[in-house]
Amino acid sequence: MSERREKGMKIRRKVLGDAHVDRAEAAKTAFDQPFQDMITEGAWGTVWSRDTISLRERSMLTIALLAATKNFEEIAMHIRATANTGASRDDIMEALLHVAVYAGVPAANRAIAIAKATFAEMDTES
Repeated sequence: MSERREKGMKIRRKVLGDAHVDRAEAAKTAFDQPFQDMITEGAWGTVWSRDTISLRERSMLTIALLAATKNFEEIAMHIRATANTGASRDDIMEALLHVAVYAGVPAANRAIAIAKATFAEMDTES
């Protein structure tokens, strides 16, 4: 395992939690292994592991970017990750208000609906 992949796996587990990463690793096949390695090294080992801004800020940015680009599939996962990064519900709303102004109300509205549903699920799991 490369140093960057090892660093990426550590931060990925810290942010997403062991259970999520374990499920993703168990579902990995020979076909998608190159992709999984790339995101572990690139996204997690290069970007998320930088100490320039906090994990809280990275969560807010990631959720806003996912919403702004209408990549809604991963929003719930990153909402769940806020339990590990320290981004509050108020932080997420502030990020999504920016999405509404700069990327459009429909994108923010969809992301807010996902966030509300995810937070409700998290509340029942606690």
